[in-house]
Amino acid sequence: MSATALRASVILRAALGALLTIHGVYRVYDGGVTGFGGFLDAQQVPLGPAVAWLVTIVEIVGGPALLLGFLVRPLCAWFAVELTMGILLVHASDGWFVVGGGRNGMEYSVLLVICFIVTALLDTARRESKSV
Repeated sequence: MSATALRASVILRAALGALLTIHGVYRVYDGGVTGFGGFLDAQQVPLGPAVAWLVTIVEIVGGPALLLGFLVRPLCAWFAVELTMGILLVHASDGWFVVGGGRNGMEYSVLLVICFIVTALLDTARRESKSV
């Protein structure tokens, strides 16, 4: 992997880690974990409040871990699945656009899912180039 590609992957990974950390921290700060758990219960997710706390804790702990380059592929998989579930449970019914042509749509989440997939692939490429 070239030095430029490595720098680009670090920037992307750091941005994603920061975004998810902020998301989890704000949910705690705003008292939103309880509401999130209630929403999950209403969606028939077993143990909705516990799942809400698990998701929040993984964001708060996993975001910095991702930013620092730890557990990159498992965290990317976790966050891609988490965001995909958000698309299915929340955003898809509001259409594509977050703003402009609509409100609360799925475009931002789709972009993040793609970024997590790319980050996992870049981490794989980095590991493969080290083994050569």
